[in-house]
Amino acid sequence: MPLVTPLSADHNLETKELAEFFNETLGFCPNSVLTMQRRPAISKAFINLNKAVMANEGKVTSALKRMIAWVSSNATGCIYCQAHAIRAAERYGAEQEQLDNIWEYRTHAAFSEAERAALDFSLAASQVPNAVDENIKTELYKYWNEGEIVEMLGVISLFGYLNRWNDSMGTSIEEGAVESGNQYLGKHGWKKGKHL
Repeated sequence: MPLVTPLSADHNLETKELAEFFNETLGFCPNSVLTMQRRPAISKAFINLNKAVMANEGKVTSALKRMIAWVSSNATGCIYCQAHAIRAAERYGAEQEQLDNIWEYRTHAAFSEAERAALDFSLAASQVPNAVDENIKTELYKYWNEGEIVEMLGVISLFGYLNRWNDSMGTSIEEGAVESGNQYLGKHGWKKGKHL
């Protein structure tokens, strides 16, 4: 059972209107947002930050941003966000081979060296203590400019917030997220756990 019960999607009309963004991203409004709307300023600020972070202004694709989110969520152990991130990666055009082999991004041929550098950055930046070092920086700068690195860290930071929120809340996971989690992550032991 979640720590705080999500409210109806109709509870706050301004949040509901902003949350239409998630219908494209996930196919549903996440229960995390429905919980945040108990304080509408938080739900509205979160949705607007999410939109800004996920906007594409360089070479970092929508699919790669969602894979960065998955690596970050995997590093912190948030199974709710792992399922959401892999679902969004699928919906935003990640290659089937990448979805099927996300756990092996460092060695699998479906991932480019640029993608590996971005995903290694996500892993290092999501650890406590933080593991971003000169080697991570060197690899990033081989493929990405400073604006693109800012976009990536925006995703990592956004999911740092979401990982803490959803694991602490025990947010109820939506059926669509469960389907994606089972399909792409189940072979590695993914289960919805406390996110009933």
